[in-house]
Amino acid sequence: MAARDPITLEVVKNALDSIADQIALVLMRSAYSPVVRDSMDYSTAVCDRDGRFVAQGLTTALHLGSFPTAMRSTIAKAGGNMRPGDIFIFNDPYGSGGMHLPDIYLIKPVFLRGSIEGYATALVHHADLGGIAPGSMAVHATEIYQEGICIPFLKLSDEGKLNQTLLDMIAANVRIPRQVIGDLRAQMAGVTRGEQGLLELLQRHGANDFYDYCLALHENAEVAMRRVIASIPDGCYEHEDFIDGLGEDPKPVRFHVAVTVKGDSVALDWTGTSPQVKAAINAPGPFLASASYLAFRCLAGHEIPNTEGYTAPINVFAPRGTIVNPKPPAAANARGIVGFRVFDTVLGALRQAIPDRIPAGNEGGAINFSVGGQWRDQVYVFNETVMGAWGGRPTLDGIDGASNLAANQSNQPVELIEAENPLLVERYSFVPDSGGPGEHRGGLGILRQYRFLAPESVMTFRSDRREQLPPAGLEGNLGTPNLNVLKRKGGKLRLLPVLPMEAYTVEEGDVFFQVLPGAGGYGHPFDRPAELVLADVADRKITPEYARALHGVVIQPDGTLDTGATLNLRAARSVTNSRAHLAFFFRAMGELIAGFTPPKTSDTSGVS
Repeated sequence: MAARDPITLEVVKNALDSIADQIALVLMRSAYSPVVRDSMDYSTAVCDRDGRFVAQGLTTALHLGSFPTAMRSTIAKAGGNMRPGDIFIFNDPYGSGGMHLPDIYLIKPVFLRGSIEGYATALVHHADLGGIAPGSMAVHATEIYQEGICIPFLKLSDEGKLNQTLLDMIAANVRIPRQVIGDLRAQMAGVTRGEQGLLELLQRHGANDFYDYCLALHENAEVAMRRVIASIPDGCYEHEDFIDGLGEDPKPVRFHVAVTVKGDSVALDWTGTSPQVKAAINAPGPFLASASYLAFRCLAGHEIPNTEGYTAPINVFAPRGTIVNPKPPAAANARGIVGFRVFDTVLGALRQAIPDRIPAGNEGGAINFSVGGQWRDQVYVFNETVMGAWGGRPTLDGIDGASNLAANQSNQPVELIEAENPLLVERYSFVPDSGGPGEHRGGLGILRQYRFLAPESVMTFRSDRREQLPPAGLEGNLGTPNLNVLKRKGGKLRLLPVLPMEAYTVEEGDVFFQVLPGAGGYGHPFDRPAELVLADVADRKITPEYARALHGVVIQPDGTLDTGATLNLRAARSVTNSRAHLAFFFRAMGELIAGFTPPKTSDTSGVS
């Protein structure tokens, strides 16, 4: 072929990105469930003839690095038996390249003149796949057989003929078949649109030239990623982080990584990470790879082509039988928290090498909440992931109410929740005094308060970061913890575990408070300009007492800054207790939840 034209290369790159986003948009607009339509818990990709992704949609970041494993499995299983009109389906994490049962992959090969020239793909988290609890995200599942329907590598469409038997089987095994089958059909519409877009691109450039431009994109992405890695000082950077553990007597689950940077390549070794557990938080290998890649992809910025080439210089290893590479039949449906913690652990290691490029700890990952039961003679299931607090950054504050760095998802609108479910969202707000203090403060925690309206429902959830608080910035300014509080109709409060090994039966009138952790702060709190502290007080993000104790800033009763007292206070104190702000957080919680008292293990010392 002729020499690669850089302008055409850029046109092809942007066209591929557009196709991946078109798949995502068609899927979102066609979806039935709020998990897809509103939370946007799905991902899309376009792959070349070799099955390597050459573009990905602006969707859930933690999913994206799993596509190489899924595509390798697809090509190995289907081989030369693919035909035009075929759509492959699977969710099996141990035999087909899946991650957990709710995430169902659809893969559609794209043919031009009888040859496969690419693939359109979509991965969707479905609202219910059966199993022992509504929403299929029960932490207390101890093996995959309890978690719902497992779909091995099958054809959903065979040369254009829909496999209605398979759809009927799926529908018979889930609680909300209308939503699940509707979302599957939305996935089919999405990959079909992806096929159309890819065919248009192939016809415009020709199959061989198009493939050569795909190779160029892979090469450019690899070169750019190697340049990013080469900017990190050589060395082995080890870091550990934790998940709080399971049930009422949690034992911390350890994550240990050794990040070895050598020239323009990097190896991540997860030896020393805790063994797999008898609960649903185990994360099959593709999820580990995806979360590990993501940290380096974030370092690279948007200029690197979002193709599989960028993964070439990153090698990921985890011993078999660990929580990040479990053996079957380990349960895995609630494994999302492990992906967030893997991402945090890699950032913690990189913080040692390039502290001026890594933020303080975020909220620790999305909190998942699921509830379902009978309502007006029908089965209902509601689930969502709530996030968003970014840690303080080297030059900027953390962000309040934003999607986690590892996920491009959205909290569901209160009005739609209440319109479609027997739930009343009585409060959806930031929690004052919850972001970690610092020169650049952490993002605030979020409170969701649900009142149950159905006579009886079953509730499960997944959360983290209570005893093991968000990672600190350079000055050790931790964020604030997760809280899950159930208030029975009679008025009794119960603080629930972060990862409960049971489902909770709730009745009409019961109230559930779920508090997202506040993010960590970056830098010394006394280095924060007093004017910014004053602005935070004016915005009711922090209280005047918090400003004085944690930032050394004195606010007068009329809301103005006392400059002289501030200078004197800051001169007299140069060190703050990294946990001192917990007293203010728990005071705020006492005001938001009547009758709430802090956990006995909470360290609220050091407040003056």
